[in-house]
Amino acid sequence: MKRILIIALGLIGVLAGLIVWRIQAQAAALRGPVSGSGVVESIGVDLSSRLAARVTRAAPEGTEVAQGDVIVELNCDEPRAILAEVEAQLVVARAQAVGAKSAAQAADRQGSAATANTRAVRAQVGALESRRDAARREAARVGRLGDLVASERHDKAQDTVIALEREVGSASASRVASRQQASAAQAQAQSAAENAQAVQDAIAVVEARLARAKLTVEECTIVAPEAGIVERTYFEPGELVSFGARVARIIRPQTIRATFYVPNAELGQVRVGQPVVVVADAFEGREFEGTVYRVGLEAEFTPRNVQTRSDRDRLVFPAEVDVVNDGGLLRAGMPITITVEGGP
Repeated sequence: MKRILIIALGLIGVLAGLIVWRIQAQAAALRGPVSGSGVVESIGVDLSSRLAARVTRAAPEGTEVAQGDVIVELNCDEPRAILAEVEAQLVVARAQAVGAKSAAQAADRQGSAATANTRAVRAQVGALESRRDAARREAARVGRLGDLVASERHDKAQDTVIALEREVGSASASRVASRQQASAAQAQAQSAAENAQAVQDAIAVVEARLARAKLTVEECTIVAPEAGIVERTYFEPGELVSFGARVARIIRPQTIRATFYVPNAELGQVRVGQPVVVVADAFEGREFEGTVYRVGLEAEFTPRNVQTRSDRDRLVFPAEVDVVNDGGLLRAGMPITITVEGGP
């Protein structure tokens, strides 16, 4: 009986020691830095096509590329043909613009000449009217002299008046005609100027189409926006790419990202920009440095009814970290342990 009692007391002591050790370990964990487990995720950019065309060339997966290197090349026969057509249209339009400008200048000169001719005819009419008026006055004066002057002189004065009347009439008719010619010339000059402006506007339209055609041709070649590694190409040469389709993904090997979850009770110890230390199972004893990139604003794994403090402590918030991938050792899918350094 005593032996059984001793064994029972021994078991109770061991159990009590384990409980104390467990409590102390949990307290030490609460006092220690925030840590958690995560999985390596690559950081990269997806490349999409702005054209519907067939793939003629694609960079192999795993290829290291620099900024501007060709990742995917599309068949561009049709866009290039459109570009050549628009370039030809621009040449024609510019030639038409030169002709329209010359015609406008010629019409403007003709209008100026017609206006000058109108002024000259007006002056001529004015001079003839002055001479006619003078002849009329002379004929009237001769008529008042009566028998004191010969009839021949009187007839001559009347003939002069009649001749000048005819000249004035003819000059007046010429003046009307010159005005009409000047008006027509001005209208023609205005029409030629408007035509020249219309041709210039047409050139602007063709130039806009040319710029668009060039952009389309440029889109036939999809290049790397930054240096990295081709993680994935989604199409093989000969396959048809639709508009907006994702054609490739480039990752940045020098930086990786991972997500771990922070308990509600420890959320105040984690902030954006805080340094972290990452350890990977594949590289035991080696530490990687990083920083907290984002702390989630909404809890996850929330119980249906949060009523007690223990329930509240089970709330967790996702936190993302960016890690410097020295030597490119960390790869997507690797399990890692993340430890947040420092306090809030």
